[in-house]
Amino acid sequence: MSEPAPHHRFAGLTYESFRAMAHDPTLSPNERSGFPDSLRDGAEGAILADIETKLPALARRRAVVVDIGCGASPLTFAIRDLCAQRNHELVLVDSPEVLAYHDSVDRVHLLPGRFPEVPALLDGWGSKCDAVIVYSVIQYAFVGASVFDFVDRVLGLLCPKGRALVADIPNASMRRRFLASDAGREHHRVYMRTDEDPPLPWPALPVGELDDAVTMALLTRARDAGFHAWVLPQPSTLPMANRREDVLFERP
Repeated sequence: MSEPAPHHRFAGLTYESFRAMAHDPTLSPNERSGFPDSLRDGAEGAILADIETKLPALARRRAVVVDIGCGASPLTFAIRDLCAQRNHELVLVDSPEVLAYHDSVDRVHLLPGRFPEVPALLDGWGSKCDAVIVYSVIQYAFVGASVFDFVDRVLGLLCPKGRALVADIPNASMRRRFLASDAGREHHRVYMRTDEDPPLPWPALPVGELDDAVTMALLTRARDAGFHAWVLPQPSTLPMANRREDVLFERP
């Protein structure tokens, strides 16, 4: 009998799961953020470079940056280092348990809570943010909360020309398209440690998962509210670029 794939232990996570995982000394920093080390170890440089490309405010100095669901992984601390080097004001939003890994220093604000239930953020930084990062987070808002309310509140943080990157979105439709390809079938066999092709039931309702319908609805909603919105690919250097994508919003 084959061993389970590494990602199985991180399936079905919730905000409360991450709070509990923050106390688990057997987990690595990447694992506490919901990823096996095999998918994230050493990838933070490539991920941060992609974030910088999509959020040009990070390249200048003294911007206001918010990281929602920041975690405490190597990527998080790479973002912290970049913001310190460029004298950005950085707001980190996550549970109290996760924020316990962070020091509150000059120009770094720690705001505990499950977004958007963080009044201090919405009241104190509404319409003031140059860059908002929501990385590998939106899928958890989709289960048990309103993804539309989540994104509405993100958009409310942006100043004119401010951008929000809702990134690393696991799109069930994109994954299905990939697994239907020759490359996808081979990837499945290697990653799942099996000789069988991936199951691809169709039609199928992706209960609890984001898909093309949700992504396109978010774009339409933002555009109708006066924001620019685009779906962007991830570079092939990122660990899950074959089945994840980003959505970028901008307040004109």
